[in-house]
Amino acid sequence: MYLEMMLLTDGRFRIEGKYTSAQAGLGHLAVSRVDVVFLDMDMPEMNGLEAGEHIQQLNSDIRIVYITAYSDYAIEAFEIHALDYVLKPIDPDRLAKTLHYIERSIPVREVKSFGNWRVRCFGHLSFDGSVGNERQLKWKTAKARELFAYLLHHRERWISKDILLETLWPDYPKDKALTYLHTTVSQIRKLVKEWQGQISVEYALDSYRLVLDGILCDVSEFEQATDKESAITEQNRLFYENIIALYRGDYLEGYDYPWAETLRSNLQERYLNFVIRIAAYDMEHGCERKALERLHFAQQKAPYSEEICRLVLTSYAQLGDYASLNRHYEAFVKLLHTDLGIEPSQETISIYNQYV
Repeated sequence: MYLEMMLLTDGRFRIEGKYTSAQAGLGHLAVSRVDVVFLDMDMPEMNGLEAGEHIQQLNSDIRIVYITAYSDYAIEAFEIHALDYVLKPIDPDRLAKTLHYIERSIPVREVKSFGNWRVRCFGHLSFDGSVGNERQLKWKTAKARELFAYLLHHRERWISKDILLETLWPDYPKDKALTYLHTTVSQIRKLVKEWQGQISVEYALDSYRLVLDGILCDVSEFEQATDKESAITEQNRLFYENIIALYRGDYLEGYDYPWAETLRSNLQERYLNFVIRIAAYDMEHGCERKALERLHFAQQKAPYSEEICRLVLTSYAQLGDYASLNRHYEAFVKLLHTDLGIEPSQETISIYNQYV
């Protein structure tokens, strides 16, 4: 899962599957076209060298990268044409070299023209490329944008025509709503035509779905990275900073879509919890100013959070900036009193008194 997160953050490659069973992985390779396999050496059913031989028999064009804690097998690995051999724990800089090798080894015809694009749902809906060029799509109507966002929201799941009509055109007669749906789908298909099939709206059995083939989605990346609360270390800190950077605003911020509210709240909560964790790590390692920058941005999203307030106070105390500490605390007390008619908790008051 850690390797998957690093690959998704890099953005050049698409994950076709991941398995803890060598047999299941070989079954996938037997029916799917895959360019690269990252393979462990120590596995229960067969070791990595045996699995590598099976992979070569299935398709000799598949590149194999061994990732293992054991260096003893390196020579044998390269004898079966392994592309690279990376030792655990994985160093991000070392993995970057491996990914460069992979990219050079894949023929140009296999690289998709829009493979480095990402659809952004944090903040305003947009697309951006690997070189930072962002594009706002020119939606013909607001409903075209909402339908695209709604299908994207459901991550390639089929959505029945009736649900689409009830959600997006609830106040129209069914025949008129159907006309609007067909027109809007047509508008979306014309708009994404330049992506050469990598973005498509599919129809089957009175249902629609949006398919992204090789195009990343910032929300999916963020969710996968935050599903498991692994400890923040110096080795993975950069990865987690990149994950935090994905959150450029709330989910579909600025669009009044009732169906997005639940996920919006969930993602914001994940983000705030993650910021608190990485800010605490920064403070433990002498990076209080970096922690403050993260915390001030997070507090704009959760202005009444006492946990964030306490971390801000602690950061100022560690820096010896007691004037800023006092200003922040007084502003927080005033905000709680004015907006909510309450006082800070005893824990927050005690921490403030301790510092001053």
